[in-house]
Amino acid sequence: MSQPYDVESGDAVHPGHPVQVDRYTAGARINHWVTAISLILLALSGLALFHPSLFFLTGLFGGGQMTRTLHPWIGVVLFFSFFGLFFRFWKANLWKSEDGTWLRRIRDVIAGHEEKLPELGKYNAGQKMVFWGMSFLILVLIASGVVIWNAYFSTFTSIPQQRVALLVHSVAAVAIICVWIVHVYAAIWVKGTISAMTRGQVTGGWAWRHHRKWLRELVSRKPSQPTGTRGTPAE
Repeated sequence: MSQPYDVESGDAVHPGHPVQVDRYTAGARINHWVTAISLILLALSGLALFHPSLFFLTGLFGGGQMTRTLHPWIGVVLFFSFFGLFFRFWKANLWKSEDGTWLRRIRDVIAGHEEKLPELGKYNAGQKMVFWGMSFLILVLIASGVVIWNAYFSTFTSIPQQRVALLVHSVAAVAIICVWIVHVYAAIWVKGTISAMTRGQVTGGWAWRHHRKWLRELVSRKPSQPTGTRGTPAE
């Protein structure tokens, strides 16, 4: 049987009390946190250079000149880190019919009426929108960042081009900070999400409640697994 689109390498179900489900490998978690830390450092250093009232943030990076030097290099780290993250997770974030249904029932999502929602794969529509939004914005930030990286690329672009790139870079930066805030808030709001990215595991009950389709796929691909894992996983 072929592997479902959203079952990734390392995903597995472990019978027990409670049932434990492997959701993220150690490599995926490290990749995620390198990306997250890079994004936070870029936000802080970028804001420090954005307006004089925020210049005090340069103290976190050793002063204004050091902040100006480090900011684009942290961007390089973010690019390669997210590049790895993208190729880990893009397939599981493909849009499916149940994602549209999930969005149309957003009131039930907010109210916690899980029984009124469709069975979901590894990620819900909100998570997928964050993923693709981040992917697009990071590409915009990298492309515009190269244009305004005067130390290496100023001879290849004109002043008007650099001005436009700086505006695009600033707008994209504000947008990605907003997306990041939504991402963090949602992770805190749905109990168990953060521990999945720190420990790599969730309980069977959590997977059954939030990502039932994904859990069914995991169980069905292991016919030799004890039948006790085929029912509703207990918390």
